[in-house]
Amino acid sequence: MIEYEWILKKINIKIGGNTLYRRVLLKLSGEALAGEEKNGIDQKTISAICDAIVKVHELGVDVAIVVGGGNFWRGKYGQGMVRTTADYMGMLATAMNGLALQDAIEKRGIPTRLQTAIEMRQIAEPFVQRRAMRHLEKGRILIFSCGIGSPFFSTDTTAALRAAEIGADVILVAKTIDGVYTADPKVDPNAKKLEHVSYQEILEKDLKVMDSTAISLCKDNNIPLEVFAMSDAENIIKAVKGEKIGTKVDNNQ
Repeated sequence: MIEYEWILKKINIKIGGNTLYRRVLLKLSGEALAGEEKNGIDQKTISAICDAIVKVHELGVDVAIVVGGGNFWRGKYGQGMVRTTADYMGMLATAMNGLALQDAIEKRGIPTRLQTAIEMRQIAEPFVQRRAMRHLEKGRILIFSCGIGSPFFSTDTTAALRAAEIGADVILVAKTIDGVYTADPKVDPNAKKLEHVSYQEILEKDLKVMDSTAISLCKDNNIPLEVFAMSDAENIIKAVKGEKIGTKVDNNQ
């Protein structure tokens, strides 16, 4: 029944929908789930985020999510540890966040699948590209955890890679600031917000959006970014509808 309803929604979008994108990948930091607490998971915050994600899904848009783990573990906590061990601990933190998102979304009546790059079959599916595509076709929200399963790669790179693998039209990058600036606005009062910037400019000027590996992947695969503030969860919906709320990043100069 859910799959049938999803097909009808997709038909409606093609006839006269009001969304700019057909398939999106949302990049969420772990800190976004912590709210003002900065650590752990704030139920009020995750509830608002999942309400917005479900609204996007109800517009007939395919939704996939890559979530970080910074609310539980960051690399700086692992000083003195072997880097690979610290990175694997970070991957496990993303799995906890993935489970929290899955629980919150399914409580809203939307089927999900949590896929991990490290096998943990009791709680999630291993990532398989063909299976991921089928889940999206059936109207399920996909949640990707554990990065790409290898140390030394960030969840930014995971977002770029998974977006390419599932054929996403855009990566929605939800951050603590409302777009891309010429400098860090928290440090430089003269920093100016950019409505549009190219991947080449980001690499040349070392603008802090995503890490250089992720930016290069997006550039090579022509996947645009919409960078916006996560302070208001409704911004996710606005970004999908094409409203100008942050910064657009693509290959156009």
